[in-house]
Amino acid sequence: MAKINVLSFAVANLIAAGEVVDRPSSVIKELLENAIDAGADKITVEIQRGGIAFMRVTDNGCGISAEDLPVAIRRHATSKIKEASDLEGILTLGFRGEALAAIAAVSRLRILTRTADAEMGNLLESEAGNVVRVTEQGCAKGTTVIVEELFANVPARRKFLKKDSAETMAVAAIVERVALSRPDIAFSFIADGSRRFDTAGDGKPENTLHAVFGRDFARRMIPILGSMGGISVSGFIGRSDNVKANRNYQNFFINGRYVKSKTATAAIEQAYTSYIAPERYPVCVLHIDINPEAVDVNVHPAKLEVKFSNEKLVFEAVYGAVRSALSQNSDRPELSLDRAAATPPPRSYLPLRDSDTPKPKQLTVESMLTPPSHDRTQREISPAERYAPAVSPTRESGHMTVDQYRAAASLPPRQNAASAPTAKPVPGIVRTLPGNPPPSSLSKPDEKPMHAAAAIEVQPTAPEPQQPTALLPTYRIVGEVFNCYILVEQEDTLLLIDKHAAHERILFEEFKAKLKQVEGAAQLLLTPIVLNMSGEECGALTEYRDELEEIGFAFLLKGTRVEITQIPNGVSVVVAPDLLGLLAAQILTDRGDVRLTRDLLFERALYQASCKSAIKGGRVYDEGHIAWLVERLLSLPDITVCPHGRPVAIKLTHQALDRQFSRE
Repeated sequence: MAKINVLSFAVANLIAAGEVVDRPSSVIKELLENAIDAGADKITVEIQRGGIAFMRVTDNGCGISAEDLPVAIRRHATSKIKEASDLEGILTLGFRGEALAAIAAVSRLRILTRTADAEMGNLLESEAGNVVRVTEQGCAKGTTVIVEELFANVPARRKFLKKDSAETMAVAAIVERVALSRPDIAFSFIADGSRRFDTAGDGKPENTLHAVFGRDFARRMIPILGSMGGISVSGFIGRSDNVKANRNYQNFFINGRYVKSKTATAAIEQAYTSYIAPERYPVCVLHIDINPEAVDVNVHPAKLEVKFSNEKLVFEAVYGAVRSALSQNSDRPELSLDRAAATPPPRSYLPLRDSDTPKPKQLTVESMLTPPSHDRTQREISPAERYAPAVSPTRESGHMTVDQYRAAASLPPRQNAASAPTAKPVPGIVRTLPGNPPPSSLSKPDEKPMHAAAAIEVQPTAPEPQQPTALLPTYRIVGEVFNCYILVEQEDTLLLIDKHAAHERILFEEFKAKLKQVEGAAQLLLTPIVLNMSGEECGALTEYRDELEEIGFAFLLKGTRVEITQIPNGVSVVVAPDLLGLLAAQILTDRGDVRLTRDLLFERALYQASCKSAIKGGRVYDEGHIAWLVERLLSLPDITVCPHGRPVAIKLTHQALDRQFSRE
């Protein structure tokens, strides 16, 4: 057996430094946290060659006293905590007492600092963790830390660093995240003599967002504010047209600390279900404020990971706040003629073709929810009919007017918005107006209904009670182009409506409303479904038995053998075991509750149903269909995207057109 050696202090320091400092960006992170804890309201970061050659962080905080300066670079030396009980409620960003010691161990370090009550400042110089000298030096109040020749004494670590440009980008990302966490602090970032960005430090998060990400990015963000169980969630989330191909733009801050939280990530991504394409990821800047005693930040030396005492409560708080903000958002993407339009996200479903062959009929979401089919007569609409004001109820034509359609669908008469110009649509959550699609068929006369291969079925229910319809804004249907896009003039805005996407979302919301009407219904099984689960999964089912019974499941546990005796109404016997297994898995990971997981699975099953039932782009539909669809969409201003994440309408402002024709 090899002899056991006691490592020297220098070697132990190098090993410990590797846990905290692995590249220049981690040095900047630790120095910024120290500056914030010192009470600074102005911080400047300067780097050269990606920070490998030179880093300087200057703040106007409280400074370090002359007697504490030599102690500051010793391991486990900190002013943030004193006793073990202090770890139960940490409010500062730093507390481990390892940052300066780790940085000093792998670089040449200089610290220039002065407190407010001192006439002179002090300069500390160290190399490889050893103090070289401490001298008096004139300087401003605050602290300046200069780090040079990073990893010069650890060449094995230095060869793993990336190119200067890549390290610069990593440092910039750290400064951006810290700036987003504290809009009340003015940050400046300078790289190789070039000033990259400055924040105002005025305490307005929207101004910091603009300074970090730019105007176009900031204007496509939605403010968010909510709370649940003592947890408050605030900040900004991206609109449906502001998404990315990865999670790099997801920023979570727990009590002001940037963290990577799987719980928060799962919550926001599940909240965006049916608002963005599955291949895309939402962007966010979310601040989660929670009792410090309910979160453990002492999990990893880099302090990027945290543990919550109640992961489920955090998930529900984030999910609820994000979903509420999305449902209340009524902003539509604006078409800019000054630059090329952004490439839309890839479609996550196959388009319906006339040559598609019908599938065998089965009890699915679509088969139960698709409106009854009627014959529809297709014909070309004349220019005079197409471009006449389609909202007029008195115009004579061969088709039903909007009011006639409303009467046929048992809807209240349409109110005249011109007679009440001060009335506006009521903002808020997604509203499902009563009634059905127009009585005319939305499919070809010779075309049989096509069904999605969904495994969830919904029994037909009685229609909802009639409710008054919100007043519509004044609008005029200009016409339709390419048999796909409807042009609607509304005040000083031209709306370009994708008729398929708009109808698809309208049907999707109606289907979801019908699902809620069968809440809690269940069906007993003559023969139990038997499956085997792991011990952990069985424990989760036992712990959440009451919640599972509320949504319709009943089961018996015999060791790791599960016998399902009752399943939710509308769930087929084939998929019930998989659904119960997925619910158990979600419970174990604390990334969703029972009811939410069930609802998301039901929603996904409705995607194909709403897509197949909606009117199709490229086909000719009579004027009544178009008028009904426009009125329906304008009655629900918070419908902005289809279930697959594509926009249902894009707006073009009068001012943008004037600029193109030089009329300004």
